[in-house]
Amino acid sequence: MSDTRLFRSLRFYNYRVWAIGALVSNIGTWMQRIAQDWLVLTVLTDHDASAVGITIALQFGPQLLLLPLTGYAADHFDRRRLILLTQALLGLMAVGLGLVTLTGVVTLWQVYAFALGLGCVTAFDAPARQTFVNDLVGEKHLSNAVALNSTSFNAARMIGPAVAGLLIAAVGSGWVFMINAASFAAVLGSLCLLRRDELLPVTRPRHNAGGLTEGFRYVWQRPELKAILLMLFMIGTFGFNFAVYISTMSVRVFHGEARRGSTAC
Repeated sequence: MSDTRLFRSLRFYNYRVWAIGALVSNIGTWMQRIAQDWLVLTVLTDHDASAVGITIALQFGPQLLLLPLTGYAADHFDRRRLILLTQALLGLMAVGLGLVTLTGVVTLWQVYAFALGLGCVTAFDAPARQTFVNDLVGEKHLSNAVALNSTSFNAARMIGPAVAGLLIAAVGSGWVFMINAASFAAVLGSLCLLRRDELLPVTRPRHNAGGLTEGFRYVWQRPELKAILLMLFMIGTFGFNFAVYISTMSVRVFHGEARRGSTAC
């Protein structure tokens, strides 16, 4: 497959601008996740893995609990404006967490509160960002754009923790939070630079009070979808806990420092 075909979504100006901003922001987000867990594990508690697990649950639980509202928002509101709002809020919360950490007044309950706030905002941000790709490239190039998005996300997942480990060891978790806050300028800037007249119109679905129920009924009638969702549930429940046990092992078993432990996460 030629490079032109492999990266065909990048021929769209709007997608190129969006992809650059999203990559920078995703790297910053992964940096904050590592710094947040490291702060809880090594500063606010005595290597308490349960506290790290609670922090992660507070950050990711709202995405499941708020699903009916977040899906409705992504379908019926202006996605570009919605993402501008959520990204700005995420940036402000990163600043808040950074300030309380740098001033030395941070407590475990404050981290829990910020994690919950991040989780609630991200619950609205994630579906809007995922469906916004269709507005940038259209259905014809959607699969290619989604594949490039996945590549970008996983690249950030490798780069972010490694950079976070070095920065935590060098300047501390507080400055990592502030750097993440600054990274949101990239995605906010990309949204402002988009050519709105080139965004592809998408037909908005009509609101249906039983829409969520219909979705569950549709999945129940499709054995292949049930198998995929069951597999994702098992992986999410038992496979994505590596952030807890790897970070805990790095300090309890291997007595590692941030530059090694955070990279392992």
